[in-house]
Amino acid sequence: MAPFRRFTLHAAVILLGVNSLLSLASAAPADQALRVYFVDVEGGQATLFVTPEGESLLIDTGWPGNNGRDADRIAAAAKDAGISKIDYVLITHYHDDHVGGAPQLSAKIPIGTFIDHGENREPGAQKLYDAYKALLDSGKNKHIVAKPGEKLPIKGINVEVIAADGAVLDKPLPGAGQQNAACKDFNPPTDNTENPRSLGTLITFGKLKLLDLGDLTADKEKELMCPVNRLGHVDVYIASHHGFFQSGSACLVHAIAPRVAIVDNGEKKGGSPSALDIIKSSPGIEAMWQLHYSAEAQASNAAAEQLANLQGPDAGNYLELAGRRDGSFEISNFRTKESKEYSARR
Repeated sequence: MAPFRRFTLHAAVILLGVNSLLSLASAAPADQALRVYFVDVEGGQATLFVTPEGESLLIDTGWPGNNGRDADRIAAAAKDAGISKIDYVLITHYHDDHVGGAPQLSAKIPIGTFIDHGENREPGAQKLYDAYKALLDSGKNKHIVAKPGEKLPIKGINVEVIAADGAVLDKPLPGAGQQNAACKDFNPPTDNTENPRSLGTLITFGKLKLLDLGDLTADKEKELMCPVNRLGHVDVYIASHHGFFQSGSACLVHAIAPRVAIVDNGEKKGGSPSALDIIKSSPGIEAMWQLHYSAEAQASNAAAEQLANLQGPDAGNYLELAGRRDGSFEISNFRTKESKEYSARR
């Protein structure tokens, strides 16, 4: 029996070593993860990406006014991420729920570079654009005007421009180019606002892919996705236009086949039943998360555990994604203090 005991002891030591390595491997992603904060700005957008290198990208700045509420919430997310400045702020377009908070945010936390699609194209948004342009004209920040096909200079992630100023990617990305069956008989109306001029990006971290198209409307989705799918599949779809029915067509969503969708809606803004149903019926979808319960959507809402904010008083709860280079990721709900793990795509 002695040899068996010796073998058992050696096996135990080996297992202990393996378990230690596994523990180190599982602990490593905390330092090596891409962290994404979906800040609650009550139906606007403010999505903060922080790379393992400490580089940061904020997509949109939320609303103006509200006693600086949205700037405060973004600054709180930055503090939680351990950063004291935002390296890049990307403005998708010049509507108040996307660019409106830029002056307040600029006064709250240092910003390195603004990225946008260029001049405003909607007369009704000119006042908002002028307030934003005053920041650019101050000379305190660098400025990039992005075009489809370009890659943005953000360390630690690959950020490719998919759409900007009404133009979209003109050829498929590597691995994409499949025929899109959802294009048949799909004829959305033309939109003449700033929405179809949204600056949209595909963010890649190792094997993990996240798509954010701002408020890109269905007419531009058709231009991008028909007759062939120029994007391929993604892991995380940040729902276009806050899950509003003018965007997020099956032509886009079913073709990109996301594993998870995150909807930055408010209780009474975004979260249209038809848009949420398209997400929930997408092939391969594993979950839909929302920043708010949508009063309009009723039964089309996500399950309660996947809602950052329920009906009632404004609580400002957010969602956080921790992504790993192998394509796996975890989503945490600040309200419930619970997390859900998603393994790498096979």
